[in-house]
Amino acid sequence: MLDWSRVRERVAIDVLRWTPKGTFSRGIGWLAKRRVPRPLRKPIYSGFARYAGADLSVLDRPIDAFERFDDFFTRPLPPGARPVDEGQVVVSPVDGTISELGIAEGGRMIQCKGLDYTVRGLLADTAEARSFEGGAYVTLYLAPRDYHRIHAPVSGRITGYRHIPGAFFPVNPLSVRNVAGLFSINERLVTYLDSDVGRVAVVKVAATGVGNITLSYDREVRTHRRGAAGKHGSGLKYQTARPVAAGEELGMFHLGSTVILLFEPGRVTLEGAPGDVVRVGRKIGHRGADSREFAA
Repeated sequence: MLDWSRVRERVAIDVLRWTPKGTFSRGIGWLAKRRVPRPLRKPIYSGFARYAGADLSVLDRPIDAFERFDDFFTRPLPPGARPVDEGQVVVSPVDGTISELGIAEGGRMIQCKGLDYTVRGLLADTAEARSFEGGAYVTLYLAPRDYHRIHAPVSGRITGYRHIPGAFFPVNPLSVRNVAGLFSINERLVTYLDSDVGRVAVVKVAATGVGNITLSYDREVRTHRRGAAGKHGSGLKYQTARPVAAGEELGMFHLGSTVILLFEPGRVTLEGAPGDVVRVGRKIGHRGADSREFAA
C-alpha cells in the first residue's frame, strides 16, 4: 500500500532542494530589519507569538518598543529570568529541545535514526575535530517560539571562532529525517572554548530564514552576507583568550536554528533524552567520564 505521508515528505524535500534558499533567507533577513510602524507592532508581534507559541510574559520592555521584527525576535530576557545552575556542571546554552545526544564514536554523530554525520564534516577542520572524536555531544533545536540568544555552557576562555559557509536547509524534523549530513551542509559559526572540562565547541547552525548569526563577544563577526567569507570560510584564533562565565551570552540567531555542543573524550557526562525541553542555565550534564547511559 502506498504511504502517502512518505510521498508528501519526499515531494517537500525535493521542492526544498530546488528552492533558492540563500536568496530567500537574505530576503527574509532584509525584511526583518525594516522598521515597523508603531501602531502595527503589537498586532504583528502578538500574532506571531500566538502562531508560534512564544511566551511573551518575559519581555524586558513593552512589546511595541521593538522597532523591527528582528529586534523582537532576538529580544533579551529580563535580568534573573534564567538563573544559572552552579557547581561542576554543564548548562544549556539555549532555550530549546534536545534532538540527539551521545558519544561521537569513531568521530560519528547521530542526526536521526538511519542518518549520521562526522565531527570532521561539522567543524570543517581536521585538527580541531581530533579533539572531539570519541567525546560527548548534544544537539539542541530552537523552534520559532524559543528565545534565540546563545550562552556559554561552561565557564572558561574563548580562544577563537570559525565561520563555515554552506546551504540554508530548514533544520526542522522533516529536513533532519531526509537530508543526509544536514548539519555539515548548512552554514555554521563555531565558538571554541578552553575550560575546566577541556576543549568545548559551540556550533551554531544556520537554516532557511536565518538572516544572520552574530557574536556578542566579537561585534565584527557577521555571517550570511555577501563577501562575509570565501568559499572555505574564515576564522580567528585570539592572541589573548576572552574570559566567559557559564550562562554569559555568546551570540544570537536572527531567526531560529540549532546548536551542537562538542566535548573532549572522558570530560563530561550529559543528561537527558531526545525530546526533553531545556532552558538557558539549567544543568544538562556534569564533569566526569563520558557515560553511555544517559539519564532520562
